[in-house]
Amino acid sequence: MTNSLFSPFQLRGVTFANRIGVSPMCQYSCEDGIATDWHLVHLGARAQGGAGLVIVEASAVTPEGRISSSDLGIWKDAHIPALERIVRFLHGQGARAAIQLAHAGRKASMTPPPTGERVLTAAEGAWEPVAPSAVPFSPQNPMPRALDLAGISAVVEAFRQATRRALLAGFDVVEIHAAHGYLLHEFLSPLANQRTDAYGGSFENRARLLLEVVDAVRAAWPEELPVFVRISATDWAEGGWTADESVKLAGLLRAHGVDLVDVSSGGQAPDAKIPVAPGFQVQFAARIRREAAIATAAVGLITEAAQAEAIVANGEADMVLLARELLRDPYWPVHAAARLGVPATWPRQYLGAAPRGSVARTPALGVEGA
Repeated sequence: MTNSLFSPFQLRGVTFANRIGVSPMCQYSCEDGIATDWHLVHLGARAQGGAGLVIVEASAVTPEGRISSSDLGIWKDAHIPALERIVRFLHGQGARAAIQLAHAGRKASMTPPPTGERVLTAAEGAWEPVAPSAVPFSPQNPMPRALDLAGISAVVEAFRQATRRALLAGFDVVEIHAAHGYLLHEFLSPLANQRTDAYGGSFENRARLLLEVVDAVRAAWPEELPVFVRISATDWAEGGWTADESVKLAGLLRAHGVDLVDVSSGGQAPDAKIPVAPGFQVQFAARIRREAAIATAAVGLITEAAQAEAIVANGEADMVLLARELLRDPYWPVHAAARLGVPATWPRQYLGAAPRGSVARTPALGVEGA
């Protein structure tokens, strides 16, 4: 049997074995931004479990772009070897490897959330966050410094250099993080962007920095490899970024060489009223795919095999990205295949445990990722 969820998917010169991806999930387990054995095992287990795409967590393009001092980084060449090791393992399991390039903006300089998120103290190495405007995310967050034009140019260059490092590490895809209230989303949203220059006010001005980053990344990234952008389709708050603007933005992203929009929502307003329910964000991925004519990934409380299959089969998204469900069950793709009655990808070392006739042959990835 064949079905939509386990059908191959191609973007530019990269083919994904199926439509299941591991959403980028911060692990807050680094020192000086360097990936550790934890990242290798965490990400590698999901590749072993059969996901066609594994996206490495938000990786800061500058030190001050970290959410916390424990964030993963890609702001210096010393970060490359540990990332390259992870990519090699992911490829060895038949998965494509992506990395999310990020800048936390005004939500930076915090303690890691698992330990109870709060503002870092000076003794703990606090730094000054930056943002489009001097408007803190919440009363509990530090006051950010509004970026001047030189600072904006430096951000664009930081994304460019991070892209170069991602290529040296062997990634197949880079994803630009423009969601969840972080820097690029802050420039998009009137809730955070109160500028009166060329980077504030109108939709075109608020989208300017993201498009400049996209252009810099696309120029530094090989033509045959895809670029993703994660957006928050709506701020779920009055006066904020809207779904209509997301559709308009997605069309611009397509014109600037973006291949897929990873559609999430929220993160800009701490008091947003979000109607959380199974698949509650799929509607935005479906609308952007339909109206902006660009591939999308759907996220948000996608937990069941039949649910994920329907999203792809009905044309609501081209891929589904899972997060918490893959923390609960790293082998969710294998189990989903069994529920849908299709062969699954098993690690060869585990074939002795695979039911007879349930194993799909996965071609090895070539040196050039073909």
